Amino acid sequence: MVLRNDFCGITSHIKTFLMNTPQLTLSTRRYDLDWLRVLAFALLIFYHTGMFFVEWEWHIKNNMISKALEWPMMFASQWRMSLLFIISGAATFFILEKLPTGPFMWERTKRLFFPLVFGMFVIIPPQIYFERLYKGSTYSYAEFYPDVLNMVPFPEGSFSWHHLWYICYIFVYSLVFLPLLLWLRSESGKKVTTRIGRLFTVPVLLYGLALFQFVIEISLKDAWEPKNNLIQDWYNHGIYGGFFLIGFLLCTQNACWQAVENQRKWSLGLGLLTVTVLYAFYWIGWKDLTGTDLVVYRLIKSFNRWFWLLTLLGFAKRYLSFNSPALQYANQAVYPFYILHQTVIICIAYPLINLAWGVAPKFALIVVLTFASCWILFEGLIKHWNVTRFLFGLKPLLAKQNALNYQPDVAKTDEVTIGLNN
Repeated sequence: MVLRNDFCGITSHIKTFLMNTPQLTLSTRRYDLDWLRVLAFALLIFYHTGMFFVEWEWHIKNNMISKALEWPMMFASQWRMSLLFIISGAATFFILEKLPTGPFMWERTKRLFFPLVFGMFVIIPPQIYFERLYKGSTYSYAEFYPDVLNMVPFPEGSFSWHHLWYICYIFVYSLVFLPLLLWLRSESGKKVTTRIGRLFTVPVLLYGLALFQFVIEISLKDAWEPKNNLIQDWYNHGIYGGFFLIGFLLCTQNACWQAVENQRKWSLGLGLLTVTVLYAFYWIGWKDLTGTDLVVYRLIKSFNRWFWLLTLLGFAKRYLSFNSPALQYANQAVYPFYILHQTVIICIAYPLINLAWGVAPKFALIVVLTFASCWILFEGLIKHWNVTRFLFGLKPLLAKQNALNYQPDVAKTDEVTIGLNN
């Protein structure tokens, strides 16, 4: 009888554990996501420089177009923004761990909304100005700028967020999804995230999450082509809003991240397989697709994107979970670099349009000068004064730090708006 009671007690505990596994939150610093965010934003400089040289629609174009440059850009375009939305969803989880609802909303407003407004009035107008010159306008910048103040949306007017659409979307998602995110952190929500986490430890179900993208592709993309205008952009909201929520959900369970790390080699193999199919049968020698061919293409593309996201997250978790002074510095610089980079690229590229150089030297020059210009602006201006720090979404300096001309401390670095808390 005693043994039977003991056995029943043990089985009861096991059943309780399986049905009600406590939520395992990630309270430690996620340096792997920090590294991924920094590398993803660095990639944007290369990617947007490439847009100057390819046939795809962009603000200005070089006098010589490179078809070969489109091939690596096709690969990166599959996952680059999705990765940033996953990281931003993870960032939101960690911020909500620190801040209650009211302070969270104010923090998002300071770090996202105000830099967005500043960017639309100050950072973006030079891009529009050079695009107008590229298309034949002949006025000066002083003559052009009053049209910005009319706040007529681009392209009819000269008011836009251009590449800063990402900041707008993160701000909106943070507020619109807030009731859901708060519920997911409640006791009833934790039961749901625990079950979701248990499901995603099964490889088939983890990889099957790619189907949400496929459903959105076939149901929304044709009716709502990506426009980055917030109001009429339902396809992008389905994809990027979904990845934002996935980033948040992943952080609710250690088991989810462990599964992603464990499957990293399989993810890489599947990613290589699907991207090979895309290049061989679709991207090289692209032809317009219809009917079943289009459905199959979108299915393969959806899985390819998810495989590469899992690959990047898994290998980063395994090999980039460490801190360093370089990471600490990059964490504070990455947001200003992002805000500045496309404007800097266009300002540098415009005088080069008709220069009789090849694509490679122009590309290299633009990339080097863009990194150098953003670094000079960050080091020489942005990080030293609280006004500029506020406008670029950085935390204010303490009085003591200001007096010491602010040297970044490994233990007390900036909190970057669109990444994780430092």
